[in-house]
Amino acid sequence: MFLAGPGRAEPQTFTLEGAVSYARLHNPEIAIAQKKVEAARGGIIEARSGYLPSVISTGLLRERQHQTDSRLRDEDYSASIRVVQDVYTGGEVASQLAIARLKLEKQELELKAISNRVLMDVRVAFNELLFDRSKIRVREQSVAVLDEELKTEQQRLSAGLVGQLNVGRAQVAVAKEKTELIDAQTQLNNSYLQLSALLGTAPDAQKTGPAFEASGQLVYQPHHAELSECLARAEVDRPEIQARQKDIQIEDVQEKLDRSEMRPHVEAFSGYELYNERDPLIGPEFNHGYVLGLNARWHVFDGFATKGKLIATRARREAAAQALAAMRQTVSSEVRSAFLDLQQADRVVESETKNVQTADESLEIAKANVSAGLGTQLDTLQAAADVTRTRTSRLNGIFLQNSALARLARACATSPDTLQFSPGTTKAGQSNRPAAAVVRPPDRLSQQ
Repeated sequence: MFLAGPGRAEPQTFTLEGAVSYARLHNPEIAIAQKKVEAARGGIIEARSGYLPSVISTGLLRERQHQTDSRLRDEDYSASIRVVQDVYTGGEVASQLAIARLKLEKQELELKAISNRVLMDVRVAFNELLFDRSKIRVREQSVAVLDEELKTEQQRLSAGLVGQLNVGRAQVAVAKEKTELIDAQTQLNNSYLQLSALLGTAPDAQKTGPAFEASGQLVYQPHHAELSECLARAEVDRPEIQARQKDIQIEDVQEKLDRSEMRPHVEAFSGYELYNERDPLIGPEFNHGYVLGLNARWHVFDGFATKGKLIATRARREAAAQALAAMRQTVSSEVRSAFLDLQQADRVVESETKNVQTADESLEIAKANVSAGLGTQLDTLQAAADVTRTRTSRLNGIFLQNSALARLARACATSPDTLQFSPGTTKAGQSNRPAAAVVRPPDRLSQQ
């Protein structure tokens, strides 16, 4: 869901699921795919019209000029209205209707495929936004820590306890961390723009800030999926595979439609017409009455046009079969890639969690060495930078894990909740703390 502020000027606040729901309704790619589905429905109505009678009205009025005398009247006119019904079309109408229905089913599958991809992109972009926002908090806290260290060194310089080198090192460390903070802020703005494009919201030209706010924090929740189960589900549920199967079915029916050109077509008609008789010796000028009859046509020889159509249709059918095989391979690769990325992200988070603990311990050792005269200020600054780096790396691992979950869910043609990848699914003894609470650096260099 999304939350709205109490006033109109307040931007909307989206949760992850709220952003997903909003994208379903406003994303341009999804809207275009929906229009293609509507067009396919119109194709069914058009194809079904072959089973219904048609009403045809015709008229003619012309006047002739004669170079020689003639008893024929100069005017020639006629008008008629007829109801025409196809009696036998050689399977043409049935094939056209079957193709139209298959095209509708294909467009619905294409809509589902586009929706799955867009919603995956929304989930990844939303998590990236949370990741960039968390990085800013980490960098801001790190700048504050290093600023405090700089003030401490300046006070020690004034007291004559250290030299100018210590102050210079502290200043360089602060400047470097501020550069990282600026970069993180730029990445956050780009993440807002990317997510805004996926949601279909246009930035306000009169405002410099984002058009909406994101609610939530990165949460690491490991989930070990079964590769065989994911592959089986993707083989059955992926709309891209089903759409390629529809292509094959369409070409199979198209072959029947092509063959119908070589069969007779019969239609019955009934109507009323009026006409004039040009020769006065044959009858009166004005005539009218009801008509009833049959029309038939049969292409005994069409110059091999049908043969050419059949060759083209069979070639398209073989190409569709190859496209289906290629799509199966692509889907299998996507599932395996997302599965491997998920495993890698879990290992990265596990490794970086240990590194965070090691960096904290190293910082304490460096501070103790400086107090005992066995270390230098450079050791302390390096240890403090390692704390921030390892915590940021762990934060990045959590983002990669969430992104891999979104990709794996899309690869299996379902949502993370259906695969039980939701944040509420936990294992016994595993932490459910937000990532920001874990990656926060120490408030002071004297604290863990």
